Amino acid sequence: MVGVSDGQLSRQAQTPVGRPMLSLALAAMMDAVHAHSGAVYLLTPDEPVLEMAVMAGLPRAFAAPWERVGLSAPIPVAEAVRERRLIWVGGEEDMARRYPRIAVVLPYPFALAAVPVATGSTVYGSVFVTWPGSHPPVLSDRDREQLTSACARLAVRLERAMEERRPARAEPDLLATGPARSVAGTLGTVEAARMVARLPYGLCSLDLHGRVGFANTAAGELLGMSVSGLLGTQLWAAVPWLNDPVYEDRYRAALLSQQVTSFVALRPPGEWLSFRMYPNTTGLSVRISRARAVTELGRTAPRAGEGPSRLVSISQVLSLAGALTEAVGVEDVVQLIADEVAPAGGSQALVVLGSRGGRLHVLGHRGYPDPQVVERFDGMALTEPTPGTAALTSGVPAFFDSRQDLERLYPSRNATPDGFAAWAYLPLVVSGRPVGTCVLAYAEPHVFPADERAVLTSLGGLIAQALERALLYDAKHQLAHGLQAALLPHSLPSLPGIEAAARYLPATQGMEIGGDFYDLVTTEGPAAVIGDVQGHNVTAAGLMGQIRTAVRAYTTVGQAPEEVMRSTNRLLIDLGVELFASCLYLRLDPARGTAVMARAGHPPPLLRRPDGRVRVLDLAGGPLLGIDADATYPTTEVSLAPGSVLALYTDGLIESPGVDIEDALAELGQRLAEAGDLPLEEIADELVRHSAAARERIDDVALLLLRAREPGPDRPGTQGGPALPPEGRTDPPPT
Repeated sequence: MVGVSDGQLSRQAQTPVGRPMLSLALAAMMDAVHAHSGAVYLLTPDEPVLEMAVMAGLPRAFAAPWERVGLSAPIPVAEAVRERRLIWVGGEEDMARRYPRIAVVLPYPFALAAVPVATGSTVYGSVFVTWPGSHPPVLSDRDREQLTSACARLAVRLERAMEERRPARAEPDLLATGPARSVAGTLGTVEAARMVARLPYGLCSLDLHGRVGFANTAAGELLGMSVSGLLGTQLWAAVPWLNDPVYEDRYRAALLSQQVTSFVALRPPGEWLSFRMYPNTTGLSVRISRARAVTELGRTAPRAGEGPSRLVSISQVLSLAGALTEAVGVEDVVQLIADEVAPAGGSQALVVLGSRGGRLHVLGHRGYPDPQVVERFDGMALTEPTPGTAALTSGVPAFFDSRQDLERLYPSRNATPDGFAAWAYLPLVVSGRPVGTCVLAYAEPHVFPADERAVLTSLGGLIAQALERALLYDAKHQLAHGLQAALLPHSLPSLPGIEAAARYLPATQGMEIGGDFYDLVTTEGPAAVIGDVQGHNVTAAGLMGQIRTAVRAYTTVGQAPEEVMRSTNRLLIDLGVELFASCLYLRLDPARGTAVMARAGHPPPLLRRPDGRVRVLDLAGGPLLGIDADATYPTTEVSLAPGSVLALYTDGLIESPGVDIEDALAELGQRLAEAGDLPLEEIADELVRHSAAARERIDDVALLLLRAREPGPDRPGTQGGPALPPEGRTDPPPT
């Protein structure tokens, strides 16, 4: 059991109580494994969120999107807590493959380890440390032991501190000392400073925050700035034509990877300068010189008058942009906001609102103890004076620092309190058209400075695009499932002497709709059919419906099995859809205990005899339907004694990448042999549950089971129905 102690972390307290326990532990840990940056996260009380308590080696701005992260977030520090184990990321490619959201923001070569800070019963948080890109791709056993032992010791100290009512709090970050403003002090001797001043190229020194601690005269001349104007500033903030996130990105790349990086920049009106950065754990040395011919470079200078970029804004937007590419449906978008945006901004609850037919609709919410507080707004007219409808209809964001600010504009909210004290209403606008509103709620009064409002508004634009895609996907998904449900039988009819059960599982790729089908036809000579139309899309599903209808019609008019297949084949060719279909057709004779089968390129059925033995029925047959207009389909008569179970299926049940088809078929037969005495519905569940191909579902899966019984009034046939996720199988109605 994982527990979280009360009062572990206070966001307001930014100074340590007593000795800086977390800082000392982190510094010792980094020193033991020769890491160059790291951070300690602590779980917040009564909230599934990790909050950064101290960072070392790099400015906190590098990890800005992840200062507060939900436990379900797909990042290493959260995964380490969830799985209670060390998470190792061996380099840039490994990060891009496993954690693409981080790789979007920090696309640099570095290695990372995340370790849980936990005792046997309680998780207190986690730690991450990083190494330069030159680190080996595998973590050594020594370093692994050092990290896990150090985190275990830290957990014990945190446990003891909690028992003594001294909860750990956020501590000042550990960085190198600030920039020195004395040239002689920086370089050691006055003579060394004179030597550097005589060099024809520019030299300057940056600390970990990118601030200039030293610059020689040549650097000032090349940059068009006085040396005194450069000292203590960031290059990209002090020099207007370096005000571009690309140049700031090179500084981050050098510090994080600890590798030499370079770039060229255009100093107006037409002079190109080369910048080369040499990093270590205390900062950067930058060499500036005139670049060689770079007339082929297409990069233009930044526009004058643009303000300096904020790393936190860029990082948060990039991180969310990467995460939003993974959101599929509306619920995914809501969960993503709860995992990524709300923790980073410090909000405790959220609502996503949309509109339909001139009314407000609640698309999803998180963090409200009483859901009715939110759901009462569902169906409200857009003309009602509420902050949610105002943001949605006007497209203008609204920020309320306190309840008093909100009630001053919307007095009616006084009668419907939700328990929160501050709100941000972000309109979700796509191509000038509002598609919804994202509401972030805060437990305490919250001041929204201009930069935070800008970040939240930018994030609202990204959320809007994801929400529009999600709404479209959900609409298509509902259409696909509705079409599939209409084309497949809702239940299987009762046949004398035959018990039936069926399952259908759509592919998990594409629109989750496909061409697999099955049916039972109640005529004087009852029939069963199963087939698979090529593809999983609306075209395949529509053709499947036509084939199923054709088989029913040809059976009803009394055609023999081989003629049913030939007629269906000619129909498919006449339709000219250029799709093929496999099919297996059975004419059942329960009184004689036989079945006459015709096969068109379909996987062979399995027959379990009453004695428990299973055989693969090697039936005669013809080519796939839709290939050859003159094809014939010979039939095979099979004995179907009472107690026999016939399993008809599509290839989605047995075909899986890397698995031999013969092995999969043998395993299916073994499952049928073992489960064959169970009720037919349970057999169907068993065969689907233990199929590797059905679990992966790169293709549709259809299964039709038939069990022969003695016909008579005391042995009626039973009905079964399709299994359509996510509802699961459809239990048959009583017969």
